[in-house]
Amino acid sequence: MSETFDGGCECGAVRYRMMGEPIMTNCCHCRDCQRISGSAFALNVMIETNRIEMLKGEPVMRTLERGEAGDTHAWRCAVCDSLLYADHPLFGDKAVFVRAGTLDEGERLPPDAHFFTRSKHPWVTIPEGVGQFPTLPENGVGVDLGEERLARLAATFVGPPR
Repeated sequence: MSETFDGGCECGAVRYRMMGEPIMTNCCHCRDCQRISGSAFALNVMIETNRIEMLKGEPVMRTLERGEAGDTHAWRCAVCDSLLYADHPLFGDKAVFVRAGTLDEGERLPPDAHFFTRSKHPWVTIPEGVGQFPTLPENGVGVDLGEERLARLAATFVGPPR
């Protein structure tokens, strides 16, 4: 866990550090991520919540109600409203999904997989050898993460809300 990745919001009021390698980096092509990002997909970096350290400022949390899937929480800068990271009902408060664009060097974390390719824009090309899934893969099956990252993924999974 010696590697770190720093990031922050557009205006600089919030700065954070990811401590260690992420569990997974993914491109999500679902319609929700397209709307939230204002782009063809969201580039998400999944990491355990306890591996995020705030260096400056404090993001504000907003709850987004998602119905059957449960609520999602998003952390944004209170000044410029940049979306820094969010959680997902399948992982509760154990993991967050950092928006790779808020990292100072997000290019160091290429995607391990592409999710919701059923709604992928046709002009987006996915590199050969990178996992592609029409929706979410069950328990990460089919995503090439290696033993250590798969174990971390399993440890953060809480399952669908009841």
